[in-house]
Amino acid sequence: MAVSQTILTADRGSMERRRMRLYALCLSLDVLAIVTGFWLASLIRGGQGLALNGIPLALGALPFFVSFGLAYGAYSVKCLSDYVESARAALGAFGATSLIIVTFAFLAQVGAVMSRLAFVYSVMITAILILVGRAIIAGLIRWALDSVAERCLLIVDGAPVEGATICEVLDVKDLGLRPDLANPDRVARVGELVDPYDKIYLSVAEEHREAWITALKATGASVELLVSTGDIHGAVGLGRLGDADTLILSLGPLSLSSRVQKRLLDLALTIPALILLAPLLIVVAIAIRLDSKGPALFAQTRIGRSSRPFKIYKFRSMNLAQTDATGSVSASRNDQRVTRVGKFIRATSIDELPQLFNVLLGNMSLVGPRPHATASTAGDQLFWEVSQHYWMRHASKPGITGLAQIRGYRGSTEKREDLEGRLRCDLEYLQNWTFFGDLAILAATVKVIKHDNAY
Repeated sequence: MAVSQTILTADRGSMERRRMRLYALCLSLDVLAIVTGFWLASLIRGGQGLALNGIPLALGALPFFVSFGLAYGAYSVKCLSDYVESARAALGAFGATSLIIVTFAFLAQVGAVMSRLAFVYSVMITAILILVGRAIIAGLIRWALDSVAERCLLIVDGAPVEGATICEVLDVKDLGLRPDLANPDRVARVGELVDPYDKIYLSVAEEHREAWITALKATGASVELLVSTGDIHGAVGLGRLGDADTLILSLGPLSLSSRVQKRLLDLALTIPALILLAPLLIVVAIAIRLDSKGPALFAQTRIGRSSRPFKIYKFRSMNLAQTDATGSVSASRNDQRVTRVGKFIRATSIDELPQLFNVLLGNMSLVGPRPHATASTAGDQLFWEVSQHYWMRHASKPGITGLAQIRGYRGSTEKREDLEGRLRCDLEYLQNWTFFGDLAILAATVKVIKHDNAY
């Protein structure tokens, strides 16, 4: 299947939205299966349907089932694509939940709520209903998504592809879409190109591979390279596309459960923080306006997820006429551009607090690689000139704080080593992300809010 230039204006995230609706439907049917199963078991066993004995137990089991379901991948692309895998994951989650119920009943001695035989009936009926619900979802996928739960794109650049493919195909050679790692706009264009797709396959000439691989790893997409035997290119696994061998270069974004955890953590901490800090934010805004002419907030273009630009918000700490919209000149100690209030809010990191609104909007996270301005330099080199791996740090949302910050990498980047240290930390964070790792970074951030290099 060929793809024209209209690919660049595709409805971004439309497939993801449809999948999210299917995930929600999956969860709803699973919940209905559990509640119905426990209710029917209570009715069959003791004729106590009107007493609804089993429903409180079913409702208590739901949080455990949802947690196990996310952990088992019961709400994943793979489950939407494969009924057997979908049934296995859902039943596995329900089995683990049943063990929790049995353990709780034994320890709390609550057998009077539901007899052992009624519980066995509940498990059997619920398992059958879960299988029926998953079969309904499989039918909906065939109807709504034409049996395709994820979109894939094959990028061709100077390397012919033999045989048919289920992917949409884009030959970029004549479209001017080849990435240029020295040009942020071209790298961001790659992010826009692949955004509507779940998996990217590459068939590119050897001389263009390095640029494509680096640019695509920066998007956080799942990427595989069509290769001949013997190629390596930093692969993390082997795959197939039709009859062709592929090298898996990137496993794609965090799993659904991980993304849900990270987003819930962001919202759970950001919303209360904005409420509690509202008086401080108002006082600081007034102080800035009284101290110097101009608005209290300063918006600057930074490089975000998939190397795409976004507006970051900070309290203005410099004289209005001397603010640096491109970030070409880093602030230095005793910087004459910084106002009196600006010195205080920069030293205490209060100037960063408006970024909580960025987190609320969804273009930043509490924890992640810090977003940089497009003209930032390390010594006399632009950041991406120091290392082409720089772009890979943009595979996830940028953060207010990160691993680099708690390890002391703050302040100006006066030499390339300052950036290289940050980059090592950022890539380590992306490779080893965990929910509890984010919590640890947030806790450690409290200790470095005031830092000698914060000026």
